[in-house]
Amino acid sequence: MGLAMNVALKIGAEESPVEEKDLKSSYIGSLKLIEQLHRLLLDVIKDEFERLGRTDVNSIQALLLYNIGDDEVTAGELTGRGYYLGSNVSYNLKKLVQAGFVNHQRSTTDRRSVRVSLTEKGREVSDVVNRLFERQLGSLEQVGGVAHDDLERLNKSMFRLQRFWSDQIRYQL
Repeated sequence: MGLAMNVALKIGAEESPVEEKDLKSSYIGSLKLIEQLHRLLLDVIKDEFERLGRTDVNSIQALLLYNIGDDEVTAGELTGRGYYLGSNVSYNLKKLVQAGFVNHQRSTTDRRSVRVSLTEKGREVSDVVNRLFERQLGSLEQVGGVAHDDLERLNKSMFRLQRFWSDQIRYQL
């Protein structure tokens, strides 16, 4: 029995570095994919606007307008949702206000806070992005091979990763 236990322990010890390496490879691979997917999403949006002959907004601004949607939000709320870095939000909101895509209004209770909402022009851009996503849904499973269950598992895993990273920052782990 001692020999069998010793062999089992050796096998377990030998597999541990391989498992660790596989976990690291998978984790690093996932991190790279997250970055690549975000860039590709922006390219898909850019391509859609180019097909429509629209050069009045860039893909980051179009996605920002889509994420504002029907809400009235602050730059801090958009940043807090995790979509953008603070400077990126402020810069792009300023440009979008100047171009007439976004209304902005100082809060009556806190003069430092500015609430933004879409103008009709901004809603048009948001609608373009929404129609793009709706069109993609029509072929996601057949062409992309991505089923509803796949997305559910992906979303659960991404949510766990988001929570893990948030805890790393919050609790300085």
